[in-house]
Amino acid sequence: MLNVSIKHVGTVHKDLPLDTTKPGSAFKQTVYERTGIPVDRMKVMVKGGVLKDDSDWAKIAPKDGHTFVVVGTAGELPKPPAEPVVFMEDMDEKDLADALHMPVGLTNLGNTCYMNSTVQVLKAIPELQTALKSYTAPTPSTSLGTSLSSNVNAALTTALGSTFTGMSQTTEPFAPLRFLQVLRQANPQFGEVTRPNPAGMGGGGYAQQDADECWSQIITSLSNGGLSAGGDAGGWTDKYMAAEMETTLKCIAAPDEPPTTSKDRIFKLQCNISNSTNYMHTGIKESLDQEITKKSPTLDQDAPYQQTSRLSRIPQNLTVQMVRFYWKRDISKKSKIMRKVKFPFELDLLADGIVTDELKAKLAPVNGRLREIERDRMERRKVRKRTRIAKEASEKGKEKEADGDVVMGDHAAGSSSEAPAPSEGGEAKKEILPGELEEESVIRKREAEELLALVHPDLKNDVGANVSGMYELIALVTHKGASADSGHYIGWVKAENSDEKSDKEEWYKFDDDKVSLVDQDKISSLDGGGQDSTAYILLYRCETLILETYVKTANGFCFHPRCGYHLRWEFIGTFSTLRECRSKKLD
Repeated sequence: MLNVSIKHVGTVHKDLPLDTTKPGSAFKQTVYERTGIPVDRMKVMVKGGVLKDDSDWAKIAPKDGHTFVVVGTAGELPKPPAEPVVFMEDMDEKDLADALHMPVGLTNLGNTCYMNSTVQVLKAIPELQTALKSYTAPTPSTSLGTSLSSNVNAALTTALGSTFTGMSQTTEPFAPLRFLQVLRQANPQFGEVTRPNPAGMGGGGYAQQDADECWSQIITSLSNGGLSAGGDAGGWTDKYMAAEMETTLKCIAAPDEPPTTSKDRIFKLQCNISNSTNYMHTGIKESLDQEITKKSPTLDQDAPYQQTSRLSRIPQNLTVQMVRFYWKRDISKKSKIMRKVKFPFELDLLADGIVTDELKAKLAPVNGRLREIERDRMERRKVRKRTRIAKEASEKGKEKEADGDVVMGDHAAGSSSEAPAPSEGGEAKKEILPGELEEESVIRKREAEELLALVHPDLKNDVGANVSGMYELIALVTHKGASADSGHYIGWVKAENSDEKSDKEEWYKFDDDKVSLVDQDKISSLDGGGQDSTAYILLYRCETLILETYVKTANGFCFHPRCGYHLRWEFIGTFSTLRECRSKKLD
């Protein structure tokens, strides 16, 4: 063991131990501990050049008291963590689930994939999770029939909230036993069993069910179970899931007969699939514009009518059902339409002509400005990416220049002044940023305030309504197989992208208790054309940018639909990820 010294930027550090039986990397670590110079940025000058990790000390032949010259920029010395380090093996199930941020699957309790996939998709709605946390079952009615129905709906609503809570507090697959039990009470159809095979080979278990019927039953129970929309009057489903359909009937055989108009509440749009349907918006339009037969009061007989339906109110969460199953009379069984039907990741109801002219006029200002903002954001993202790449290249160039000064002496120093790399890096930076960009959070807050000012007063007062007409796909249920009475259902939910530098879109695949991540290209392939997984129920959500705006409340705070919490107004529009948004929650 030798005691040596090092000289760095005019300062001499004495009495450093040097063990010549250990590699050069060990001595570099000792130098780092004394000076704070990171090993990867450190140059220790020795006889014959620079000390390497595998240098032979016998050839260098240092002596006791020898002084080494060290070149490199010292970084900040490591500090102890602000909070004590907790190892994963010391965490309980709840803390571990919070740390991993990985959703859990649901145990298949006997052909319950239809229910599991539906629950996973519903869990993707943050407002629903928030409403269920504060849900209290209403007092039962004194009427016996009404009381039984209300109790079951309230019990199913409570069970769904308990299921969501249980899923968030574990890292193991969750078994929704209570929810399944109440679901079968609410609708005995889900408790049907298959006939035992006469030969004794299988049968007798619970039958496969339709995920769309399960979805409808849950939404109905939430509506009838008294789930409220926070402090706002009215039911949660009516505000956040229900659309209003305006239907006009015009008699074709009697043109002088006045048309009739009616309005109905609906919880999903249907996409009819015919031999000519290739795109989802085409199938939706076919379901909205139909020719029907009904009795004409003018002709006093059955006559053809043109039925035209348009949406006069659209919710933040819009459900679209692909009508893939139909009753085949010759075999007395439901059959599946295999046709490939493309669905969009971004849905604009204004462009597709699905809303009424009156609603379109209210949505148009925000819709147009939102498209402009999205283009601006995409351009800023490209600029910042190019700037980051140029900066990294410039820093690497400077590091190489510094390495040249150490190894090659005066020659390298002279050549570095003529080297074009730094100047090229500087010129590239000027080309990318002719004017320095503001902080993204500042720009986004200004955009959110600008969008809010454009919202029509009627829409601003309609809590839970979509104010732009634009949606993005956040979840879907697929069916695999050729029959509605068999096959397999899988849930798919868009993952929150917490990395601003990455444009990669990933989705969670919920195959009962198995959860995995897939690329968005996989979702694009779920458009049908065979017996593989095919999109059946699609959940669209109000464009994320719109959800960065807020709804003011009387106490000065704002309800932020993106995360489902109440926030101070100054936080709105400053979040880049859902996780960051939730960290500012106040309730």
